[in-house]
Amino acid sequence: MLHAPFTRRLAAASAALALALTGGAAASPAVADPRAVEKTHTAVGTGGAVSTVDPEASAAALEVLRKGGNAVDAAVAAAATLGVTEPYSAGIGGGGYFVYYDAATESVHTIDGRETAPAGADFQTFMNPATGKPYLFGELVTSGVSVGVPGTPATWERALENWGTLSLGEALRPAIKVADRGFVVDETFRKQTDDNRARFANFTSTSELFLPGGALPTVGSIFKNHDLAETYRLLARQGTEDGFYAGPLAEEIAATVQAPPTVPTPTLPVPAGTMTTADLAGYEALDQDPTHVEYRGYDVYGMAPSSSGGTTVGEALNILETFDLAGMAPADALHHYLQSSGLAFADRGKYVGDPAFVGVPTKALTDPVFGKERACLINPDTAAQTPFAPGDVASYDGVCPAAPAALADEQDTENLSTTNLTVADQWGNVVEYTLTIEQTGGSGIVVPGRGFILNNELTDFTTTSFDTADPNRIEPGKRPRSSMSPTILLNEDGTPFLALGSPGGSTIITTVLQTIVNRVDLGMTTPAALAAPRASNRNFANSIGRAFVTAEPGFIDEFGDDLAPYEYLLVKSGDAFTSAAEIGAETAIEFLPDGRMLAAAEPVRRGGGSALVLTPSP
Repeated sequence: MLHAPFTRRLAAASAALALALTGGAAASPAVADPRAVEKTHTAVGTGGAVSTVDPEASAAALEVLRKGGNAVDAAVAAAATLGVTEPYSAGIGGGGYFVYYDAATESVHTIDGRETAPAGADFQTFMNPATGKPYLFGELVTSGVSVGVPGTPATWERALENWGTLSLGEALRPAIKVADRGFVVDETFRKQTDDNRARFANFTSTSELFLPGGALPTVGSIFKNHDLAETYRLLARQGTEDGFYAGPLAEEIAATVQAPPTVPTPTLPVPAGTMTTADLAGYEALDQDPTHVEYRGYDVYGMAPSSSGGTTVGEALNILETFDLAGMAPADALHHYLQSSGLAFADRGKYVGDPAFVGVPTKALTDPVFGKERACLINPDTAAQTPFAPGDVASYDGVCPAAPAALADEQDTENLSTTNLTVADQWGNVVEYTLTIEQTGGSGIVVPGRGFILNNELTDFTTTSFDTADPNRIEPGKRPRSSMSPTILLNEDGTPFLALGSPGGSTIITTVLQTIVNRVDLGMTTPAALAAPRASNRNFANSIGRAFVTAEPGFIDEFGDDLAPYEYLLVKSGDAFTSAAEIGAETAIEFLPDGRMLAAAEPVRRGGGSALVLTPSP
């Protein structure tokens, strides 16, 4: 049960909502079912903490913690609830990366739950048979072609088996309740539905669920998803192996991919995919070692490939380790941050892919000697005018080399949606978990009668070039490269200091990196570090080859003049690569020296998040 002050706030909010929805006839307090609607962006206390983008998900995690569940139990409960309330960003039709700190052993473990390409997928997958040319990206995002084999259900079950105390069915109970009784529609949910209206209208199953009668959901109304509740009950009874990756549901998923349920006269081409029940039966969530670097006395752990998050954040931190950012003026420190990111992204594009298919030089990319050598390319007085070339991972010694010819990284097609959650329990265990269905609204295809959207993650592969040397080219069974960067920092004594992660496509990497710099080097509090305006250098070039940095309007307003002497080309978010005016939407927990936990959520971006602690304190 939720602690009393929080429950009272929720009850009050629910009563007010009921009053609004019934024109003044509020539900009886004896039968009222309070819904979590209030968002608190910072909370400090003991006994456990959670931060997500959604108050229902945070409340679900807190309920599990209060009943004695651990961080893993609570993380799965929160993630499943996000599948209800954030269906356009996450759910069982997608995948993600799960990072776990075990307090008993002071060790970090990870699960790679990334989607995989079906066995029938190869470079021809992205070719339009009618034209003999690659599909346009806009044609791929709403299609069966783009759907990868989902990894989220297997990730939940694997995490609970490895470290949890609850069964999958027990962990799903809060989400089932929310799906059945419904959640309060907010501005973000309505806008995301509106943004996807044209895509969703092409599918009978999607429009019936999210656009009944062709109408958008009304802000303040209650949205219920009984189909998803029943799907969760199926997983609770049968487990994921029999209930999702085999049996009737697997057959329905494969049939939906192979023959998307379009309306009689769709406005989009919606090419069909090749996924089969054998592809689903063969899926496995992978236990793997985290990446590790040391930074300013902290041990920084992240996701190893198939995610590029751990290697790219780690390499950038190794580059920055060679500079005294704390002793610099803010603009100078930001200059070094931006340049380190560009260098690390150059190596990401050259070397990182699925390690089952590509020889990823993870050890070299996270080697401080390699970082020291890459740091030589940062000019303290000016920004690089063209994208950085990748480094030589086969030959490095930390000595500054002659500058190589520039080579631009490919402009990423990885989308901005996704969601992230952070949980800690009373025993000091910590979970940092990033999960996604790729684009906001995924493929746009709801499995009929099942209540969830299928991902379009295969668009994270290189879709317009089929160079066999490309580490991110599509191959059967391969996991597309990701930028998800769930990260945990430990103190020198092995105890946790900070856990953080974010949505945001390839800007996830720079969001996590900038926040670490803000907190560790620039001395900001964790809430301030999350709220600070952001800029992202992913080593991209404009049409004439000039390197540019994508920046939030607030960053340009605050730092544009100070960075002008470095000759940066600052491009406002929304005008170039990014499709939104915001970069990221983080969640984090900091572990204070006095034993309390500080949960922090995004205060503004994407409508703000929800941070809660089990026992609040001043």
